[in-house]
Amino acid sequence: MSASLSATARRLSAVTAVAAACVGAAALPASAAEHHQSGRGDRARLVISDVQYDAPGRDDCSNRSLNREWVEITNTSRRAVDLDGYTLSDEDGHTYTFGDLWLGGRDTVRVHTGVGRDTDTDVYQDRRNYIWDNDEDTATLYNDRGRYVDDESWGRYHRHGEGHGHQRDGGWYGHRGDHRR
Repeated sequence: MSASLSATARRLSAVTAVAAACVGAAALPASAAEHHQSGRGDRARLVISDVQYDAPGRDDCSNRSLNREWVEITNTSRRAVDLDGYTLSDEDGHTYTFGDLWLGGRDTVRVHTGVGRDTDTDVYQDRRNYIWDNDEDTATLYNDRGRYVDDESWGRYHRHGEGHGHQRDGGWYGHRGDHRR
């Protein structure tokens, strides 16, 4: 009997080990993908989530009007991202460089054109003139190594059917599929 019990115990141990290996293998892709996105060499997904390129009201170059022109950047991952050295540019080459700012997981920061006091949710380019063209332009985000991260276009720069444009204010805007620098 004892030989029969030990054989049964060995079989149970083998079945348990195989089951644990199968469960571990099934969980591997999820944790590997998560590690890929948020591990060393952080691959968190940053997107330009919204753009207010035409400040509401009169364009009178007041600081209030300038700060109603903005670009929002959202971290769609769960991990915080250090934006220090990232840049946001327009088609004319106006560039804003982020300073010491950590964008938490699932958080958004709004980049205003005018002058103001930076916070965790709002930063200011400290400009005295409008940056984003009302008719057509592209906002492009680059990482701290100068590599393309995301862009958002409106007007003729956006081609209907590319990216995931949205209709707003009677015009299309969205990601420009061919815009990689």
